[in-house]
Amino acid sequence: MFRVLKIGSAFVGIIVGAGFASGQEILQYFTSFGHIGTVAAIVSGLLFAYLGMTLTKIGSRLQTLSHKEAIYIISGRYLGVIVDAILIFTLFGVGVVMVAGAGSLLNQQFGLPVFVGSLIMIVLVMATMLMQVNKVIGVIGSITPLLIIAVIVAAVYALSTMDTSFAELNPIAKEQESEFSHWLVAAINYASFNIAVGAGMSIVMGAAEKDERIATLGGLLGGLMIGFLIILSHLAIFSKVDVVAAYDMPLLKIVDEIGPGLGIVFSLVLFGMIFNTAVSMFYGFVARFTVLESRSFVIGTVVTGILGFIASFVGFTDLVAKFYSLIGYLGVFLILALIYAPFKLKKLGK
Repeated sequence: MFRVLKIGSAFVGIIVGAGFASGQEILQYFTSFGHIGTVAAIVSGLLFAYLGMTLTKIGSRLQTLSHKEAIYIISGRYLGVIVDAILIFTLFGVGVVMVAGAGSLLNQQFGLPVFVGSLIMIVLVMATMLMQVNKVIGVIGSITPLLIIAVIVAAVYALSTMDTSFAELNPIAKEQESEFSHWLVAAINYASFNIAVGAGMSIVMGAAEKDERIATLGGLLGGLMIGFLIILSHLAIFSKVDVVAAYDMPLLKIVDEIGPGLGIVFSLVLFGMIFNTAVSMFYGFVARFTVLESRSFVIGTVVTGILGFIASFVGFTDLVAKFYSLIGYLGVFLILALIYAPFKLKKLGK
């Protein structure tokens, strides 16, 4: 059970980065649809459960050290090239979004210049990446329970202090900007984007667990936990949308309302979740091109970190809005490959 929880928590840690934990993703993908956004959150959560389970199962069964081998086995030579390219693009791009998110977070909460938060993040990420993979998974998973507690506290507070009904808030919620015209497209795009984000590290994480059943249950549990967090976060933001929609980090604003001390604690947890995803993204990216724990891995880590820091100056909110939806559409190729994966592996006798 401990090993299942470790994998499940690490899976949540990989997926839940700056956009999710801040509430910015939830606002754009779900709350902007008002009431029907709750249904979208449930649909997305179910997709996470199935796809998370499939990813960790594939990793454990194939015992791969990077996503490349697994992707080509389950996707075939031609689709594999497309999926591999999407994952490479996603790993680096989302790592950049996390670095930008760290700058936004410390700017909103503590008034620090944006580049300072981004610089602190990239230095921590590079230092952590030079550790062994099992240690990285441990670091990622250890912060997740704190986020779950923080989201539950924020949701309970927001829902218990509502002074406006959901019916009255519905038109305000629908005024929020969204890249999507239909809630179902948003729900699928969100799962697709995040699975593209988490695929590389999830496969590596599954490979670190030799017992396929434990790896599978860990991925399933992680997906269900993400679904639970999506629904809670959406309800919390929906209940306060008239107040928090103007902020880069709406969930942080809700916690700040409870008390400034809790706002600082949540900021640290949020920073930890951003760190988790940044490590996962850049680790998966560098592992794709180099041999783990080699000199080339060290050089790749430093070069990727420097480039990621420079690219983060585009800005957090803009990156979430434009980059995430693009990856969501491209990630449909990966979802199709994962749905077909069990049949392909059976056919290959793996």
